[in-house]
Amino acid sequence: MASWRNQTLTSCLIAIAFLVVLLTPSAGGQHKSPPPLSSTHPAKEVAASTGNEACQSCHAAIYKSYLLTAMARASGAAADGLLPGDFIHTASDVHYRVYEENGTAWMSFERTTEPVIQGKRELLYYIGSGKRGRTYLFSVAGFVFEVPINWYAQKQVWDMAPAYQAVRATPMNLPALPGCLSCHTSDAVRPTAGTDNKYTLPLFAHAGITCERCHGAGAAHVSAAGRGPIVNPEKLRPALRDAVCMQCHLEGNIAIEQPGRSLDEFEPGEDLAEYVHYYVSNGSGEQEVRALGQSEALAQSVCKRKSGDKMWCGSCHDPHSSPKAEERVASYRAKCLTCHGEAFGAKHHTEQLDCTTCHMPRVSSADVAHTQATDHRILRLPRMPLLAMEPAANARLVRFPQEVAAGVPAADAGTENARDLALAWETVEQSGSRSAAPEAERYLRKALAEQPKDAALLSGLAFVEIQRGAFDKAGALYRQALEIDPNLSDAAGNLGVIEARAGHTEEAERLWNAAFARAPGRSAIGMNLARISCGEGAFDKARVYVSRVLEFNPDLALALTLQKQLSADPPKCGAR
Repeated sequence: MASWRNQTLTSCLIAIAFLVVLLTPSAGGQHKSPPPLSSTHPAKEVAASTGNEACQSCHAAIYKSYLLTAMARASGAAADGLLPGDFIHTASDVHYRVYEENGTAWMSFERTTEPVIQGKRELLYYIGSGKRGRTYLFSVAGFVFEVPINWYAQKQVWDMAPAYQAVRATPMNLPALPGCLSCHTSDAVRPTAGTDNKYTLPLFAHAGITCERCHGAGAAHVSAAGRGPIVNPEKLRPALRDAVCMQCHLEGNIAIEQPGRSLDEFEPGEDLAEYVHYYVSNGSGEQEVRALGQSEALAQSVCKRKSGDKMWCGSCHDPHSSPKAEERVASYRAKCLTCHGEAFGAKHHTEQLDCTTCHMPRVSSADVAHTQATDHRILRLPRMPLLAMEPAANARLVRFPQEVAAGVPAADAGTENARDLALAWETVEQSGSRSAAPEAERYLRKALAEQPKDAALLSGLAFVEIQRGAFDKAGALYRQALEIDPNLSDAAGNLGVIEARAGHTEEAERLWNAAFARAPGRSAIGMNLARISCGEGAFDKARVYVSRVLEFNPDLALALTLQKQLSADPPKCGAR
């Protein structure tokens, strides 16, 4: 199942005047079967990854047990992990079906009511071990997307992906982002420069998570017959040890990647805080357990608070193996008694040997439908109120802002990072909290005074200026941002809107054409181009843009309507 980690936000496309700037679900076409997974891969400028097989000769028992774990089965070729099924999504009235045909995996989608749609996509890869769930990836013209549906293993049902339960159109433009791939695949390629999700296939070198995700690059170790350098997480200092797990099991409410860094570039033994800072709400209100929030939940437990650095994920979990179902209760009880002692165990609820039933129950995940997550807060009693997070709990790696009355983050004393807080507040504002706007602007201005050449901050402040109607100021800020990073599609999209408002349609088209080429799944940009062309009487040009939009988004009502209008005699452009 895809990772639902928050992404750093710069700005969003906006609706101004007659221009259509709605980011709506889009669709893709078919793609031939992917090249086979390979052990030589152009993912990074480092030695090629070795994969698990290279470790087998010296660590045969570990190799054998690891292959049965969820991490080892986290991804692969779609045909190797196909879970056939179908369902009708009530809100959109779309019938989805996952099936095999002549050795190839497919997903079809169909609506027989208006607007009628029908299509299918070849599934290239699967993401998710199937323990909690599974989803699939497909490619259109080299751009890789997630299918909009997931298999939810705990409920044994197919349904829409998280956050898309109530959509009324089929969302086929969900980009496969590096942050998702890094936690489910091994040695994944980076997107083509300037794009969110255009990749050279094969998408990753090895199925699942390999040994190198926790132990670092293994080529030197293997070539020296086991005498070369390798990372043993247990021997790292606690902060770096914990970071190995946190790279995928610390979700946070907001994640801010650091300038020039990307989480998927993190290597075991490094400081995770050099790549990304996480913000976790910390206040008086109860918080729900998230699917990937094990690290922040553990930090709140009394066990962790009293044990300090002695306790970590490896205290209870062996990443090289998973206990068999019949051994699970005894295995985890033994972990508890390591600290609490056999004498305590002999008298404490001897009739209930499963400690997790009371102290780590499965609870409904706050962010993933049909899914329960183990409550790693290790509560003394079931349903205890959530403890307030201590800012110092993982201060070496994480910034834990407090929660204020409005439910948005504020800086902890001594840990303020103006850039982080600017982007964090902006993220909260973009999620619908208008009360976050003043703090977003305050920190944006403060951060820009410290880092005036930061394109993300310039774009963020430009959006603030748009909100107050200061389009000239916003345009100037967007131009500065694009001079620093010409590939900012959000900035180009918004600046194009500003230029179009001012009557500078040629400049708007230039900006939008470049952005649409980098991100054809962003239907709003293509629709802006189509409407401008239509308004200028360039109907053939408008038809091309609409067709491109519908290639990635066959269920976009605005595009379907405009396509019909352009097919009329004489062609029409519709209401502006």
